Amino acid sequence: MGELRWNEIPSDSLLSRQLGWIDFLQKEWQVHFMDIRQGFTAVSVLWKNQQAQQTFKNQFLKFKVKPLKLTSRIWEIPVCYDLEYGKDLGSLAIEHRLRVNEVIQLHSSVTYRLHFFGFLPGFMYLNGLPVQLHTPRKSVPDRTVDAGSIAIGGTQTGIYPKESPGGWHIIGRSPISMFDPKKKPPVWAVPGDQIKFVPIDSEEMEKLLEEPPIPIFR
Repeated sequence: MGELRWNEIPSDSLLSRQLGWIDFLQKEWQVHFMDIRQGFTAVSVLWKNQQAQQTFKNQFLKFKVKPLKLTSRIWEIPVCYDLEYGKDLGSLAIEHRLRVNEVIQLHSSVTYRLHFFGFLPGFMYLNGLPVQLHTPRKSVPDRTVDAGSIAIGGTQTGIYPKESPGGWHIIGRSPISMFDPKKKPPVWAVPGDQIKFVPIDSEEMEKLLEEPPIPIFR
């Protein structure tokens, strides 16, 4: 396993450089590696053999890799922040000495950048959570988190693509399907896209859960 690592905080600039390296590797070196993975500040490559990895390292300083332009898509994701869908919303508000509606306003007021998928297939790692909402992960994870749950963990917010255990704080839920293995691709967004959460009430949520909408972007 080889790794490219940047000693800086996640940003649009860093993401564009990471995506540039990923594009370069996929075009020029794909026959030499088995997998490539991205994190907030790293790109990891699982090489097929030691020789390929060493050849890459020997030529590394010769590469001139251009940053990849980020997409302009902004996906609008409906979210119901009612307490029946966001069971940790009240306690998170108390922890930060905020009103519940202030938490909702803060969380839905910004546009997030999708950096990569991880943890679960289709789980988005989003950058841009307001500092006022940064919250350590739970010391004891929940055994079950509903699919579509919107959560906060550390400095990030994310969307659970399917029912699973989880240690993030659940503040709402979206009726949109985040991952469908029957579709190609199984996810509708790509790293570099932006996500905007749009609050909806419980009545609209119930309707949309019966007929999940198709994600839209602008």
